[in-house]
Amino acid sequence: MAAADADVEYLDRPLVSEGFLEDRAYQTQLADAASKTHTLVCLPTGLGKTTVSCLVTAHRLAEYGGTSLMLAPTKPLVQQHADFYREALEVADDDIVVFTGDVRPDDRAELWESARIVMATPQVVENDLVGNRISLADVTHITFDECHRATGDYAYNYIAERYHADAEEPLVTGMSASPGGDEEEILTVCENLGLVEVEVMTDADADVEKHTYRTEVDWQHVDLPDDVLAIRDALNEVIRERLAKLKELGVTNSTDPNMSQRDLNKVRAQLQRLINNDDSSGYKGMSAHAEVMKLRRATELVETQSVESLRRYFERQREQARSSGASKASQRFVSEPKVKEAMRLAEEFDGLHPKFRKTRILLAETFGLEGGSRAIVFTESRDTAETLTEFLNESFDARRFVGQGDKEGSDGMTQTEQKETLDAFRAGEFEVLVSTSVAEEGLDVPDVDLVLFYEPVPKGVRSIQRKGRTGRASEGKVVVLIANDTRDEAFFWMAQNEEKQMEEELRSLKGMTSELESELSQESLGSFEESDGDSATTAKGATDDSDDDEGADAPVDDGEGDGQAGLDSFAGEREESEASAAEDEENDGVAAVAGTDESGVEIVADQRELDSTIARDLSKRDGIETRLETLAVGDYVLSDRVVVERKSVDDFLDTLLGEDRSMFEQVGDAVRNYARPVVIVEGENLYGKRNVHPNAIRGALASLAVDFGASVLFTEDEQGTANLLDVIARREQEESDREVRVHGEKSNKTLDEQQEYVVSSVAEVGPVTARALLESFGSVEAVMTAGEQELQEVEGVGPVTAQRVREVVGSEYAG
Repeated sequence: MAAADADVEYLDRPLVSEGFLEDRAYQTQLADAASKTHTLVCLPTGLGKTTVSCLVTAHRLAEYGGTSLMLAPTKPLVQQHADFYREALEVADDDIVVFTGDVRPDDRAELWESARIVMATPQVVENDLVGNRISLADVTHITFDECHRATGDYAYNYIAERYHADAEEPLVTGMSASPGGDEEEILTVCENLGLVEVEVMTDADADVEKHTYRTEVDWQHVDLPDDVLAIRDALNEVIRERLAKLKELGVTNSTDPNMSQRDLNKVRAQLQRLINNDDSSGYKGMSAHAEVMKLRRATELVETQSVESLRRYFERQREQARSSGASKASQRFVSEPKVKEAMRLAEEFDGLHPKFRKTRILLAETFGLEGGSRAIVFTESRDTAETLTEFLNESFDARRFVGQGDKEGSDGMTQTEQKETLDAFRAGEFEVLVSTSVAEEGLDVPDVDLVLFYEPVPKGVRSIQRKGRTGRASEGKVVVLIANDTRDEAFFWMAQNEEKQMEEELRSLKGMTSELESELSQESLGSFEESDGDSATTAKGATDDSDDDEGADAPVDDGEGDGQAGLDSFAGEREESEASAAEDEENDGVAAVAGTDESGVEIVADQRELDSTIARDLSKRDGIETRLETLAVGDYVLSDRVVVERKSVDDFLDTLLGEDRSMFEQVGDAVRNYARPVVIVEGENLYGKRNVHPNAIRGALASLAVDFGASVLFTEDEQGTANLLDVIARREQEESDREVRVHGEKSNKTLDEQQEYVVSSVAEVGPVTARALLESFGSVEAVMTAGEQELQEVEGVGPVTAQRVREVVGSEYAG
């Protein structure tokens, strides 16, 4: 056990506040190493990873100036870091700014220009980079907190790639107490962030050990009562029946209701292959698989959470089954007799899950016999957090702490409520914090006497994060509750094995720094280096979860139907005149106008398209500048006449099945506002993915092309769509010398744009012809009063268009 230091020494470094940061050798050693190169810093929870990052930031600002950026996954964590930095550094409070979704995009762009240190959630920075609101060129240090999240399509990966490409003096620090379950996962994080060095400190290091306390871990088992087991068994019986149907299809050999999630994922993959091969049995099997997943969730709740959580889940399923467009799986789930029986048993159950009583006993021991003052209870379910808090308040002062979302159908907490709750907990205003996973990562939760896992978590990373809430300033205790003969047992062993493996990997990584430096510098940082002339078609640093080598340079698939409009149809007349540029002032509804030729090709993307990787992909390409707007018409604007509506194969087929009729309305808006509307159908197996007659699909495609005059193009995936948008935008803006103009907006247009919009909305006149008419006649009034012959003298206006203009303008209103 560590002894309290009577004479604490404090750090004396440039930009570091005097008498604030304790001089701990392991922290300064890590900071000095991380100041030299891109480094992954691994340090147990509660031992000052933020201090290490802060020291690196102070060094970089003092030596290189510029801006420092620190990213953290949640808003409360971002605010916490900002508060710490304002105390720890001799930097004006106003120079340390917070970027979250609560700050308007235009305000962020303005604050970025003057800030020295920016604390932000990654999604906000990702959006601002894609929207070209900020630049990382002057950022001299970037910290990725909880960097183990840097996998798949998480925003950290995109930001890291942009940073290495754009920054003049880049330095990356990754921070985590648990960067991965094995060496491969840790190296993946390093590769995605461009880290070339790993620095590890563990509890076994002498200097670290002086600042840690022993944490006792106790696993306590409980038995489920017969009434709860009866509910579980009724649900498992239905799972067996559904698995038996899947077995008949040859996609599984097991009917065990405790089948692993990995095996269930394999079953789903086999069902998808049946569907892709036009085997109708795949659709029935997929519906049965969906039922199994719902049933498994129900059994998990009754086994590991509470009957009350199960009751709430059943009610949400009933509401879902009654809603319009409910799936057959949802309807069968609530109508299945054995599920109804389980529902009845759940409604009649008036007892408590044994974990409730065990939790109360453990808290009483902690506060009474052991003289403790604070405890945290972690649970996976928000429903459980609510009901457990109500139960514990009969004996203690307890408050819940949950996230802002509402995925479980329960009320969340606002950021203000979260902050007030944590402040009150730190101040000792209540004893027990009942929290979901939102308090696991990094939050400055005060050191507590007991951390109780209401259920084991299957990931070692999360287990480590939870345990780190105790044993910081005094001896702590961790208790894990396990319901016997349930998936609790499997999750417990999964986490135990992963924790041990992670610890072994970290220790081995610590002893092989030189080898890692060589491997990481080749595999990771090299992936961010620019290659000559190739970045327009290949996304650098992509992982297996996004772009693959084969797809990056694959030719664009323009579709296989007869009569499809190809790319040549976009080679229209050149325009000689220049339009006045509209300034992007207050909000995302302002029309986006390409600037000078120096700005290259511009693509305007709708904010809602950020759910895909397309805008991010385009923003990384040479010669392309992306802009984010809230588009009233279309998903992408590529010039003054080309707008793109992007539809996945599923979205397209939903239209034909009557589940979503918005596509034709959207294309209609595009036709009214742009001369060359394009519909991109993205995905594979259009004619075989769903049970839709091929002629219905052909009819819809024909309607888009003939009735609406839209060009319909096909791509295999998001990468193919990005490639196609790239090609069209370059043809429009570079070869045809066209500008980017957003049409269909409701306000904030320049006078020129408003005039063009009025004329372009008449009859067959599009935006290009509208501009030609205004240039010829000089005003909207002159255009509207011109005769047919005068109108036809303007390039692009034929007899039909002239006649329609006069008909619309001169006919009496029938009302």
